[in-house]
Amino acid sequence: MSPANTIHSRLQDIFAAMPDYDPHAVTVEQAQEIIGQFIQPLHITEQLPLRQALGRVLAEDIVSAMNVPAHDNSAMDGFAFRGDDLPAGQNKQLRIVGTALAGRAYPGQTARDECIRITTGAVMPAGCDTVIPQELIIAGSDTHITIPHGKLRAGDNRRLKGEDLAMGKTVISKGRILKPADLGLLASLAIAEVSVQRRLRVAFFSTGDELRSLGEPLDEGCVYDSNRYTLFGMLTSLGCEVIDMGVVKDRADALETALCQACEVADAIITSGGVSVGAADYTRDIMAKLGQIAFWSVAMRPGRPLAFGQIAVNGKSAYLFGLPGNPVAVMVSFYFFARQALYRLMGATAPSLPLIPAIATETIRKRSGRTEFQRGILSNSKNGDLHVSVTGSQGSGILRSMSEANCIIVLQHDQDTVLSGEKVHVLLFDGLL
Repeated sequence: MSPANTIHSRLQDIFAAMPDYDPHAVTVEQAQEIIGQFIQPLHITEQLPLRQALGRVLAEDIVSAMNVPAHDNSAMDGFAFRGDDLPAGQNKQLRIVGTALAGRAYPGQTARDECIRITTGAVMPAGCDTVIPQELIIAGSDTHITIPHGKLRAGDNRRLKGEDLAMGKTVISKGRILKPADLGLLASLAIAEVSVQRRLRVAFFSTGDELRSLGEPLDEGCVYDSNRYTLFGMLTSLGCEVIDMGVVKDRADALETALCQACEVADAIITSGGVSVGAADYTRDIMAKLGQIAFWSVAMRPGRPLAFGQIAVNGKSAYLFGLPGNPVAVMVSFYFFARQALYRLMGATAPSLPLIPAIATETIRKRSGRTEFQRGILSNSKNGDLHVSVTGSQGSGILRSMSEANCIIVLQHDQDTVLSGEKVHVLLFDGLL
C-alpha cells in the first residue's frame, strides 16, 4: 500500500470510531484525540556519550547492574556501634577500637561495648548497624565515648546497601527526557553512553505576501514575520532539530513546492497562515492533494482555522500542522496540539500541563460552544488564594499579551461567561515559554 493510501486508511479507522466526527467543527478534545491516535512514534536511535545526552529522549529502559550504594555505609560523621549496645535508662560508655574512612574500610569486627570512629560514606564495619553523630556524644576522648540514652534507635544514620538503586531494577524508563539529575544517576551506575531517540526534524515556514523577514525593508501594508521566531523558540525548547524555510508567498505552486521540499527532509511540518477560507489560503487544498486532512477547523478561540494531517512525497511522509497566522493563535495552537504530538512523535513522555484552579478577579465574557484560551496574570492574595485577571484585549494578533501574561485561562467548551469571584482553571507558562 502506498504511503498516501496508508495515511487515508488509518485516518478512516479513527473517524469510524468517532460517530460525531465533523472535520468542519471538531472540539478541542476531539482534535487532541485524533492527533493522539494518529501520530506514531519514530523509532530511530543513536548512541551518545553521557555528556551529550542531556535533553534527549531515552530509547530504552535503564536497568541497574549493581547496588548503589554497594555496601551499608554511614550517613554521618560519628561513631559506629552495635544497636544492641544502645543504653537503656542510663548513659553508656563505649571503647574506640578503630577508624573507618570513606574509601578505606575498617578491616576488623567490633565486639560488645566497642565502637569505630567513622566518616560520612564509609562502609559500616562488620557487626555495626548504628551511627551516633559526633555532636550527640556526651563526652569523648581518644579511647572512649559516652552516648546518651533515649537519643537513638538501632539502625539510625545508616544507609542500606541498594537503598538508592537496587540491582536488577529499572531506574529510568524509556521515553524520559534526560535531565541533569538523570546524568548523575547514570554515572553512578558506571554507564558512559546511552541509547537515545534521534532528534525530531521539524520544518516550519510562514505564508503571506505581506510578511517580511528581519533585515528586509518594510513596505507599506507589510509586517515583520514574528511567527517563525516564536516557532523557532518553542521547537528548540522541545529539543527538535529545526529547519527554517522562511516565508512562502501566497501562491498555490509556491506552497506546494515548499511542502514537498519539507516532506523530503522533515518528520513534521508546521506552517503559519493560509489555513482559513480566504482567497489566498491554499494550505487545505494542497494538503488534500499530497495526503490526507484529519480536520481543518476547531471550535476554539483563538485558533479556529487549524489543519492537521499527513502528506507523502516520493515515498516519504511527514505530519503537517497548519496553524493560523495570528501570532497569539500560533502559540496557543502549538501548546495545545502540536506540542503533545511532537513529544509523542519523538517517543517522549510529555511533561504534564496541570490545570490549576484560581478565582477570577473580573467578569470574563464567554459563549458556550467553543473552548477559549485567554491570556492571564496569576497572583497570590494576602490570604493565600490564587487570583487571575486577563491581560486586557484578547485579540489574537496582540502578541504583547503573551509576553505580559504568566498563564492561560482555559474556558471549557460548554462554559458560559465567568463572573468575578467565580473559579476558573489556568495553565501556567512555566516550562512553556
